[in-house]
Amino acid sequence: MHLSVANWPRADHFTRPEKKERRRTVLDRLAWEAAGVVARPLLERMSRFSRVVNAAALAGESLTGETDEALRHRSVNLRRRLRVDGFAFPLVAESFALIREAAGRVLGMRHFDCQLVGGYVILSGLLAEMETGEGKTLVATLPAITAALAGIPVHVITVNDYLTQRDADLMGALYRFFGITVGCVIHDKTPAQRRAAYGCDVTYCTNKEVVFDYLRDRIVLGHAPGALHLHAEHLYNRYGRSEQLLLRGLHYAIVDEVDSVLVDEARTPLIISRSDAGQGEEAEARQALALAGELKESVHYRIDYEVDQGVNTITVTEQGREAVGLAAASMGTAWQSPIRREELVRKALTALYLYRLDEHYLVQDDKVQIIDEFTGRVMPDRSWEGGLHQLIEVKEGCPVTGQRETVARISYQRFFRRYLKLGGMTGTAREIRRELWAIYGLPVVRIPTNRPLQRQIPPDEIFPTLAEKYAAVVQRVEALYRQEIPVLLGTRTVAVSEYFSGLLARRDIPHQVLNAKQDAEEALIVSRAGEPGRITIATNMAGRGTDIKLAPEVARRGGLHVLMTERHESGRVDRQLAGRCGRQGDPGRCEGFVSLEDPLFKDGSPGLAGRAALLLEKRGAGLWKPLGKKAITRAQRKLEKVHAGARKRLLRYDENRSDTLSFSGRSE
Repeated sequence: MHLSVANWPRADHFTRPEKKERRRTVLDRLAWEAAGVVARPLLERMSRFSRVVNAAALAGESLTGETDEALRHRSVNLRRRLRVDGFAFPLVAESFALIREAAGRVLGMRHFDCQLVGGYVILSGLLAEMETGEGKTLVATLPAITAALAGIPVHVITVNDYLTQRDADLMGALYRFFGITVGCVIHDKTPAQRRAAYGCDVTYCTNKEVVFDYLRDRIVLGHAPGALHLHAEHLYNRYGRSEQLLLRGLHYAIVDEVDSVLVDEARTPLIISRSDAGQGEEAEARQALALAGELKESVHYRIDYEVDQGVNTITVTEQGREAVGLAAASMGTAWQSPIRREELVRKALTALYLYRLDEHYLVQDDKVQIIDEFTGRVMPDRSWEGGLHQLIEVKEGCPVTGQRETVARISYQRFFRRYLKLGGMTGTAREIRRELWAIYGLPVVRIPTNRPLQRQIPPDEIFPTLAEKYAAVVQRVEALYRQEIPVLLGTRTVAVSEYFSGLLARRDIPHQVLNAKQDAEEALIVSRAGEPGRITIATNMAGRGTDIKLAPEVARRGGLHVLMTERHESGRVDRQLAGRCGRQGDPGRCEGFVSLEDPLFKDGSPGLAGRAALLLEKRGAGLWKPLGKKAITRAQRKLEKVHAGARKRLLRYDENRSDTLSFSGRSE
């Protein structure tokens, strides 16, 4: 794909280039989705990208005998041509050949053919779907270095601080070989360090940090003065706003774990807020929780509120509103407004029944710490808005912090659409390819593996109750442990991981636990998960990013065994967990254990789960294979549809809010 970069916008704190947003009408969206039916298959054809393999091999034939200095000289010449002619195919092939040769010398890792294809897909502004373990970290260097040589600032965006720092350090020597500067932005960096990192040719950063830094810049800019205004301000004030800005614009982003960043996490907006503590907040929260505790979901034909676990919401019924009104009659003035008191009680019910300890949050050092539901990690310094965080603090007996007032906010969808060029990679994208096209205009190209997959995935085992499922899982772990086969036991929540830990401890089975409470030790724990007889219990493995190396004797015994103790709301997360075994052509096996009491069935397919329970009782587990697969698929599709709807509503709300703020003369 040819893209001229001769007129690419300058990268500085005055111009701050980004793609201008155009509000899409309903007709625009329908036309775009309809166009995708025809355009996507054409854009996703592998033949368009696989030709880079032969071209790079041909370009690389003359490189093997050259000195390092000669390779650098070639890159200087290539830099000039890229800036004039852009990403013309012959130049891209030459660049990839140079990078592959240098990587073999500097890193001891030479790009495979499939990695060349993945790199070309990303450089072309598409998404590469590559199996886990196929070396996506190394793949990113191909488009990143090529774009940097062309003078385009690059953001390589991934899901957590550990992977960001690791990848920047691991690949840093290869970038420096070509004279390309590399920066890294993680949570504990100061503003000066962030500014310096974003000033580099290639910047590794997490999705949350780059969005928050963008919002901080928007706050500094206020009413978004133009480049000329900032230049003039700089002339008479050395420490003006241009010196406070962090980013140089949104040029080219390479997103790792695309499905997690652009889809899963896009259900929640990114918000910068300031403390707005008011009088009586704690007392009000205690009153709300006490009143909510008196309401009944369903007792003797009395229904005060209804819970929809699928969309994670609670609705107060007419009976509930009457009960709240009667109880509030003798309470303070804050409770006399019907709208306000019903909202307070609804949030209190949410805090009591929808947000659970060791699943949605932890309590550490008397602080409520939010757990990222997609990665199982703690998100420091994050809080829920609208008083929900304070209600949970009261619920858990923690010191109450002040409520937060929103200063700036943006959704992931609107932020990433502002990059002038966007590409990425992931192991699981095909289920959401329509949404990726509709929201971001990104086709998905599936890249073949370097070696044939040997991963085995038998049908799930079904149990009527949680207790029977847990017993079967522990029995299976013990059997594999006796054979010295390593096991990765995947759980959905911290609470379940610790429950299994207790069950194994009672059987004297040594094991390691990896959840949000052991986040700092994760790399070491994961890297050793392939040793003989090692048992590792882990919450959501999305984005862990650390290779599990198999000992030779483990490979002969069938490789790592992943035991999936519960199906997730998204089938993609299940595939991510399964992808921890059978990597890079290694043997491996993923076994699923499902109970009809699992949240997935209660929330997503209660009717079908009930019929399955009756059949299990009457005829045994023989009928589970067809019915169980149908129940899981239906439940996951229903919940994924609900979540997709929530993402669309967030985007529409964000767009409408932006229109309102623009009309009033304010920025985001």
